[in-house]
Amino acid sequence: MTETPLWTPNEERISKAALTAFTQEAAKRAGRTLPSYEALHRWSIEDRAAFWDLVWDFCGVVGEKGERILVYGDSMPGAAFFPDARLNFAENLLRKAGDGDAIVFRGEDKVERRLSWDDLRALVSRLQQLFVSLGIGKGDRIAAMIPNMPEAVAAMLAAASIGAVWSSCSPDFGVEGVMDRFGQIEPALFIAPDGYWYGGKRIDVAAKVAEVAGRLTSVGKVLVVDYLGTAPQVVAGIDKAVALTEALAPFAPAPLAFERLPFAHPQFILFSSGTTGAPKCIVHSAGGTLLQHLKEHRLHADLRDGDRLFYFTTCGWMMWNWLVSGLASGTTLLLYDGSPFHPDGNVLFDYADAERMTHFGTSAKFIDSVRKAGLRPIETHSLASVRTISSTGSPLSPEDFRFVYEGISKDVHLASISGGTDIVSCFVLGVPTQPVWTGEIQGPGLGMAVDVWDDSGAPLRGEKGELVCTKAFPSMPVSFWNDPDGRKYRSAYFERFDNVW
Repeated sequence: MTETPLWTPNEERISKAALTAFTQEAAKRAGRTLPSYEALHRWSIEDRAAFWDLVWDFCGVVGEKGERILVYGDSMPGAAFFPDARLNFAENLLRKAGDGDAIVFRGEDKVERRLSWDDLRALVSRLQQLFVSLGIGKGDRIAAMIPNMPEAVAAMLAAASIGAVWSSCSPDFGVEGVMDRFGQIEPALFIAPDGYWYGGKRIDVAAKVAEVAGRLTSVGKVLVVDYLGTAPQVVAGIDKAVALTEALAPFAPAPLAFERLPFAHPQFILFSSGTTGAPKCIVHSAGGTLLQHLKEHRLHADLRDGDRLFYFTTCGWMMWNWLVSGLASGTTLLLYDGSPFHPDGNVLFDYADAERMTHFGTSAKFIDSVRKAGLRPIETHSLASVRTISSTGSPLSPEDFRFVYEGISKDVHLASISGGTDIVSCFVLGVPTQPVWTGEIQGPGLGMAVDVWDDSGAPLRGEKGELVCTKAFPSMPVSFWNDPDGRKYRSAYFERFDNVW
């Protein structure tokens, strides 16, 4: 550890942080003082029922909570959070209305679009009506190979509103990569673009879309999103295909209907990397994903109503799911699709200044690339609006920790975060009321009983070991797809140490 922290939050930041108010409320419920983050974290894992009950109330989850908070809490897998609750994921993300920005989109081809909260609700309403007209309902899968654009967010919300299950990947995946994923989950609907932009190049995907559509025999309809302006030509070559604009034409915006479903109802199917065999199809619940993301956004990232949240991601990475949940905190989503280095490494910092970005999320690799390119945004950009920089995807090196403060912004909460696809969230992440030290992740997530063990299951300190989580948490996968007896699920996480992740 260095002698002094790289950054320490000032008193104003600490007092305004939602984590401070939450700690005060937690102390009341616990019936004791919680003088530090460590004390709050200890309480959050000692009394998980009280902690997650408070997260639900503090974050204003829309739905019926039910009587029971946690049953079979000592079983992993097997624990059930909020087993009597009924909620809808999309209803929680679409609670705002009005003409303020809900989504700002920038494409690498300089496309810029804005959707107000009312615009977003209108688009979701039309998509919801379209999906229902196609016979899609609760539990049906919708698969999208799509750029990170407004239609992706709206289609996911429309799917969630009726209880359909969403799964997405990036359009740069090869045909076999797409089939390895979507072929396993048998989607009823396939959504794809006519193409995308990357590195200054127009990339046509018509042949890929046609081949995938032909091989996904479960698909009843293919919707083609117009991005390059060639959707009619793509549609012409595919049976069952229609341009999204044409499919939506009969439907006018109407009041949205949200079907409230059990807390554990499937919401997303994410995929492991598939480095050993076919990718695992990881099923995540609506309630667990929502509650975990609300906790991470409000308490760990200090996201506030009206903030402007950016994460550089494709629709094939779990950070896209994490980003989109920011709507539930009343934040504007800043979407970007394309290369972060076209025409040069300033493009995302330009975006930050132009759109008053408050939260800049990226990968450790991007920060390292900016440093190695000799860029110094601290000298070329204001970045005055940016309160938090988040980094994930791989460990952030000590030199890149220092570079953020020397080369990007002196007064920013740098949060190195780590979790993954398997939990669609984080095990360890930022704590906005604590100092940032070179090369260190700030702390374990609230409610996450994280430890580091050696091969025999003994805790380690100051050495490399196995990251474990010793108690169940809401965003554990519901199941793996096509794993009826749960054998694959158990072997993936619980074989090494019994009843421990």
